[in-house]
Amino acid sequence: MEANVAIVVIWLFLFLYALGGAIDFGAGFWSMFYFGRKDTTAASIANLYLNPSWKVTNVFLVLFVVALVGFFPHAAFALGSFMIVPVSFVLILLIIRSAFMVYSYSVQKYTKLFTYISGITGLLIPALMLSILPIIIGGFVEIVGGNHYILYDRLLSSPTLYAHIGFGLAAELFLSSLFLSDYAREAKAMETYEVYRKNAIILGPIMLSMAVAATMTLMPEAMWMVENMARQWHLFALSLVVFSIGYSALWWPSKKGRVGQPRVAVLFMVAQIGLASFAYGWGHMPYIVYPDLTIYDAVTNKQMYLSLLWGYGIGMAILVPLFYWFWRLFLKDKRYLTDKKVDDVR
Repeated sequence: MEANVAIVVIWLFLFLYALGGAIDFGAGFWSMFYFGRKDTTAASIANLYLNPSWKVTNVFLVLFVVALVGFFPHAAFALGSFMIVPVSFVLILLIIRSAFMVYSYSVQKYTKLFTYISGITGLLIPALMLSILPIIIGGFVEIVGGNHYILYDRLLSSPTLYAHIGFGLAAELFLSSLFLSDYAREAKAMETYEVYRKNAIILGPIMLSMAVAATMTLMPEAMWMVENMARQWHLFALSLVVFSIGYSALWWPSKKGRVGQPRVAVLFMVAQIGLASFAYGWGHMPYIVYPDLTIYDAVTNKQMYLSLLWGYGIGMAILVPLFYWFWRLFLKDKRYLTDKKVDDVR
C-alpha cells in the first residue's frame, strides 16, 4: 500500500513538471523560431510568458527528485549509477539555460545569442529526459558486479529511443503552441493567436501519431509492458476521446471574435495527457527498472514514509495558494498582459 501511494505522489510531481516544462521549453523554442520576424509578435508573446514562468517550472523537478529519493532510497543508487550521463547533461543544460535566461533581460547586446541558447536547450533537455524512459523498460541495462551499466550501442540503435524522443518533442511543441494561443488571446494579440492556433492544429495529429509509434516500438523489446498497457485499454480509449474533444475545440465558435476556444482545448489536453501518462506508468508497474528493481524492493520504511507524506501535504498546502497567486499575477493580470507592449518584451 505504501509503495503504491508513494509512486502515485511521484507520478503527480512528474506529471506537473512535464506539463510546466513542456510549455516552458516549447515557448523557448517558439521564441527562437519567430525571433526577428516583423510580420508577427509570436516571439514577443512567448517571451512575455517566459519572463516570469521559467523561474517556477523547476520547482516541480526538485519536488520530484526529492520525493523519488525520499520514498524510494533503495532505487537511488541503481538509478544514480547508470543515469549519471543523461542526468548530468540535463543538469548542465538547465544551468546554461537558466543563466542565459537571467542575463538575456539585462544584457541586450547578446539577446539574439541568448534566444538561440534558450530555444536549442528547450529541445535538447526534453529529448534527454525522454531518453530515460526506454532505458528503464529493460533490455538496455547490464549488471556487472552489482553495478548497473547502460548498453549504449543497443540503446542508440533502438527505434524505441527515437520514437519516445519524437513523441516528447511533438508533445512539447503542441502543448506550448496550444497554451500560447490562449495566452495570446488573453493579451488581445489576435493575429498571434492565429499563428499559434495553426501550429497546434498541425502538431496535434503529429503528437498522436508519435504516441502510437512509441507504443508500437515497445513490442519487440518490452512485450511485458505492452501486455500490461493492454489491460489499461479503457484509460487509453478515454484519453483518445478526451483528445478528440479538446482538439475539436480549436474550431468551436467563440464570442471573442475568432474561431476556436483554446482555453477549453488546453484543459482537455491536460486531462488527456494525465490519463495516458497514468495508464503508461501503470503499465510499467511494479518495476522501477525492469526486471531487477520493483517499487516494493525500493520503498522506504513506514516511519519515513509517513513523515514524507505529512511534509509534502503541508508543503503543498503552502505552495498551491502561492502558485495560484503567481498565475493570477503574471498569467491573468490584464495590466501585465495588455498594458506592457509586447514588442518591448525580452
